[in-house]
Amino acid sequence: MTVIDIPEGSLFGLDNLPYGIFSTEDTEPRVGVRVGDTVLDLSRVFEDDVVFAEPSLNAFMAQGRRRWDEVRSAIKELVSGEVADDAVFPIADVTLHLPIEVADYVDFYASENHASNLGRLFRPQNPDPLMPNWKHLPVGYHGRSSTVVTSGVDIVRPCGQRKGPNDPAPVFGPSIRLDIEAEMGFIVGVGSPMGTQITPDEFADHCFGAVILNDWSARDIQAWEYVPLGPNLGKSFATSISPWVVPLAALESARIDTPVQDPEPLPYLQGDEKWGLDIDLEVEWNGHVVSRPPYAQMYWSPAQMLAHTSVNGAATRTGDLFGSGTISGPEKDQRGAFIELTWGGAEPVQVGDETRTFLEDGDEIAISATAPGPNGTRIGFGEVRTRILPAGR
Repeated sequence: MTVIDIPEGSLFGLDNLPYGIFSTEDTEPRVGVRVGDTVLDLSRVFEDDVVFAEPSLNAFMAQGRRRWDEVRSAIKELVSGEVADDAVFPIADVTLHLPIEVADYVDFYASENHASNLGRLFRPQNPDPLMPNWKHLPVGYHGRSSTVVTSGVDIVRPCGQRKGPNDPAPVFGPSIRLDIEAEMGFIVGVGSPMGTQITPDEFADHCFGAVILNDWSARDIQAWEYVPLGPNLGKSFATSISPWVVPLAALESARIDTPVQDPEPLPYLQGDEKWGLDIDLEVEWNGHVVSRPPYAQMYWSPAQMLAHTSVNGAATRTGDLFGSGTISGPEKDQRGAFIELTWGGAEPVQVGDETRTFLEDGDEIAISATAPGPNGTRIGFGEVRTRILPAGR
């Protein structure tokens, strides 16, 4: 039997317990929970429940909130004592996989700082950088679930049509303005039938947990295609998420009010529960920290985003993923996209000994995040780390 040692100050202590899918050299992918620097094999611990032998979290998530709470309580009790030797693996000895089977993917645009910055960049002649609808509803677009990948999966530079301001006609080729979007992603555990609505105060009954999300963006392809129907190929080539899903129950100490919403949202976007979240992100570019986006600044909460997704009667499903949109604060070093950080490429940033505007082949991006836990502790989401490969590989 093994006693799991949790290092002092670990971001993966008993207040966190994030879920993921892992495998070893001798075993197939299955459900695990991270405890300190180890992974606990839940298929071994809960042998009577086949959901933990599945290669995704979907079957477990579909069991609902009562079961989520039961399992979390059982894990806390279990790891406080001795655990079977064959149920514990050092984190260095496992391979992590995409944690969910993504049913659908919607990305929002919930940061007022980000939306205002892009408005000033794209529409400098307008006195109000925000579009008229922005403070009345969480603006979003549908992404492509088939290209959601996890940390460590390299991204091939996308090709597409683009037309610069001095080009007489569009050209086809690799994107030359490849960008990131530092976001949080939220995962639906229990869906809702077509024709029904989820209220903001029902959020915790439906949302299983959260991940770090990088919604890759080819800004030149996007700029040419997005009018009048919005992003398509400039976004659909890849979205990366972190492998550990932090359960919503672990974020109780991170819950805060959103910024003041003025004008007051319509009734379907109102609720009594606080679902702003105090999460701090950090963006590394080739090993150098270039930005620290604060999720606490987000204008629309994830509960409002899910409520808006379903208000027209659209069904939601286990494994639905919705992104927050780029997270940006009021300061330059808090901007979560390079189009903002470099002001459309006009203000290059220093990345080690080099300057950058947009991503170059071989660049590596790592986005990490932490949040407050109880009694002054911190909990971690891990990271989503990705390298850019040349087009055509």
